[in-house]
Order: sequence, then structure tokens, then C-alpha cells
Amino acid sequence: MRTHGWAGLMPPADDNEATKRIVIAAGELMDSGATEVNIRQVAQKLGIARQTVYRYFPNTQALLAATAQHATDEFLDDLTRSLEGLTEPSHAIVEAIALTFERLREHRRFGLLFARPENAKFTAEVTAARSIAIGRVIVDHLAIDWAAHGWTDADMNELVEIMLRFVQSLLVDPGDPLRSPAELRAFLHRWVGTAIEAKALPSTSVAYNRS
Repeated sequence: MRTHGWAGLMPPADDNEATKRIVIAAGELMDSGATEVNIRQVAQKLGIARQTVYRYFPNTQALLAATAQHATDEFLDDLTRSLEGLTEPSHAIVEAIALTFERLREHRRFGLLFARPENAKFTAEVTAARSIAIGRVIVDHLAIDWAAHGWTDADMNELVEIMLRFVQSLLVDPGDPLRSPAELRAFLHRWVGTAIEAKALPSTSVAYNRS
């Protein structure tokens, strides 16, 4: 049976499959070195009309967001595996921030999102409630008994928010010159790790003489 469009493959069985093929094609264009990816390029790659792509994505921004989302599951699984075995809170959190920044920056599908000024809304979403919920999944699965270290649920949410804010800032402005992996981890441990370690210390109260 002869096929038309869809890169010579059988047409998608349903809308979900069509959406997936379009997103995969966009990701492949990014991975191949394209500095910009738009609906016209994706339609050409798949051998379909632009109107077909527009049926599933109203604009390029929506397509890029879906492409980044498609890569997120793989990214989170890889990050979770990389953090396995870390049992000291400050070291685990420093490594989580550093790895998240490094891999998001290296991953072309995320890099194209963060590099363009018109895509600033995606960096703003880094600290959205949904992002914090995803961050909690990662942190909660670390081999750390957070409750035994004195961390409450509210503490954990704020910890994830701080982690995401550091990642957000680093993505927007990674610094010049860019820190080496060792320098980045030393920097994060100095300003994040020490705060986490300090939280585990017994609190002291200071009495003030008002007389």
C-alpha cells in the first residue's frame, strides 16, 4: 500500500500518534543542529502540509513546549538514577542542582527554549507549582530520611523552590566565564550546601536585655 506524507510511513492511527510523531520530528531537528525549529520545518521533515501540524499545535511556541515536555520524562529518569546512593543532604542537593543545570543546558531541546528572549515564559514556569511538585518527586526519592533530619513538608517545598530558583538563574545567566563542574559544585556548596548543613545544627536562642 502506497503512503503519502508522514515521512513515507503509514498515517497515524489517531490524534495521539500524530502529535507524538510531530513532537519527535521537532526533537530530531533540534538534535541535528538546527538553531531554530518551526512548524514549516517540521511539516517538511514529515512530508505533510503545515495545516496538518497547525491542527495539533496553534503555533511554534506550543510545539517547542511540547517537544521539551516530551524530553522531560527521560531527563527525570536519568537524573533520578544519577542521584542514587547519595545519603548526605547537602551533597545530594548540590549535585541535584548542578546536574539539572548542566543537563538542561546541554540538551538542545531545552537549550533552544531557554536561549530565546521570547521564550522567557518557560523559565518563569521553572518555579510554578507543577515544577515544585515534580521537584518533590525527585527529592523525596533520594536515599535520605528527611524527617529524621528535622525537615517538615513545608521545609521540603521551600527547599525545592530554592533549588529551582538556582537552576532558573543559572539557565538565564550561566556566568562569564562559565564555571567548571568542580567550580560550580564548590560555589553551590558554599551558598546552598552550608545552609542545609546549618539547618541540622541545634538552634540557639538569644535573650535580649530590654532594661
